[in-house]
Amino acid sequence: MQPDNDPAYRFGPDLYCGWRESGLGDITEALEDRLLFNLIGNVEGQRVLEVGCGEGHFAIGLAQRGALVTGSDPSADMIESAHTTVNASESHFDLVRSSGERLPFAAASFDIVVAKTVLCFVGDAQDMISEMARVLRPNGRFVIGELHKWSSWAAQRRIRAWLGSPLWRRGRFRTATELKQLARNAGLEVETVRGAIYYPRLTTAARLLAPYDAWLGRHTLFGAAFIALSARKHEIA
Repeated sequence: MQPDNDPAYRFGPDLYCGWRESGLGDITEALEDRLLFNLIGNVEGQRVLEVGCGEGHFAIGLAQRGALVTGSDPSADMIESAHTTVNASESHFDLVRSSGERLPFAAASFDIVVAKTVLCFVGDAQDMISEMARVLRPNGRFVIGELHKWSSWAAQRRIRAWLGSPLWRRGRFRTATELKQLARNAGLEVETVRGAIYYPRLTTAARLLAPYDAWLGRHTLFGAAFIALSARKHEIA
C-alpha cells in the first residue's frame, strides 16, 4: 500500500467534492455514472466491490439500488471521507483501506467489480485488473470507466502535465483497444465499450450537449472524454 504522502494521494476528498459541486462537474459526473450504471445493470442483492471508491459518491448510488457494497481505497483520507459520507446518508456499505493491486478478499468474493477513473493513476494496470478479476466470481460482471486517450479533455490534461501538474504528469490515458487487451489478459471476456462526455470542457457546452451524450456513446467513441468497458469472467470448465 502506498502512503498518503505519495504524490498520487495528495489530491484528497475536497478536490473531488469541489469538482462535483461545480456546474460542469455535476453534469459530467452524472453522465459518467449513468453510463456505468447502465453497463452494470441490476445490482439488487448483488455483492459489489468498488475499487478506488474515493469519498463514496458512486458507492452510495450502488447501495441505493440494493447492492451489498464494499468500497476499497488506498488513501486513509478518502476512507475517512467515505465513512462521513456513509454516516450522512441512509445507505450502508463496508469500507476497506487497500490498494487495487493487492485486494484483501478471497477469490470469487463478488458478483460485480467496478472501478471509475482509477486505472489511469496506478503503477501497474495489468496487476490491478488481474486482481479485480481474481475476486470476481465466475460469470461475474466487471465494469471499468477510464479517461479516454483521444479527446479535447485529454489534450488539455497533457498541456497541464507539461506545465507541471503533478496529478496529470502521473496520469496515463488509454484507448478502448488498450483496455480490452488488459481485460483479456486477465481472463475476462469483453462485452462492450461505450463512450461519454462528447462536449468540450465548458459548462455552457455541457448544458447544451448533455441530452445527446448517451446517443453518441452508443454509436461512436470518437471524441469521448470517458470510456467504459464491461466484461464477464469466464465460467470454470
